[in-house]
Amino acid sequence: MSKVNIRRPTLEDTGDMHRFFRFMITDTFRKEGAGECLEDIEQEIAGKVQALQSDLASNGVARTFFIALVQGQLIGTIEYGPASSLINECTKGALQHQVEVGSVFVHPDYQGRGIGSLMWNVVLVALLSHGIEEFCLDSGYAAAQKIWKVKFGEPDYIMQNYWGAGQDHWIWTRQTRDMKLLFKA
Repeated sequence: MSKVNIRRPTLEDTGDMHRFFRFMITDTFRKEGAGECLEDIEQEIAGKVQALQSDLASNGVARTFFIALVQGQLIGTIEYGPASSLINECTKGALQHQVEVGSVFVHPDYQGRGIGSLMWNVVLVALLSHGIEEFCLDSGYAAAQKIWKVKFGEPDYIMQNYWGAGQDHWIWTRQTRDMKLLFKA
């Protein structure tokens, strides 16, 4: 595989990132058996676009994105920022002061090659360098839940049937320093 470049996005990346979010979210919903949930797909895309705008407008202060590229092609995203309203709602505010890691997407053609772990390494270094001691992440996608369960263990919060019968929403909260050895490149 070609060299992977991970960096912060610029305004010039906006169009590519919007297209990438649309592709990844639509593809994920389809694989989860929810491809017909067009309104939910559009809301999810809009949320990612808004998070990116928050990052770019604040120069990474309000939210911080990183993108992974191979030969100039966008193949992955990851970001961190304040815990979402969904996490706050599901935890009754218990995690409202934590940083959430989210928007973890790796293009299907590059999955299983360590790109996600590489992006996690970058985020963990960023969190540690900013003195952020705890983080949380969540997922309502069954495929992603399997990955996060391997990397983080059992979730701290499970909202059963949150998205419908048999479609749970999981939330993990972890100490940043405890994670640094989990994601060796």
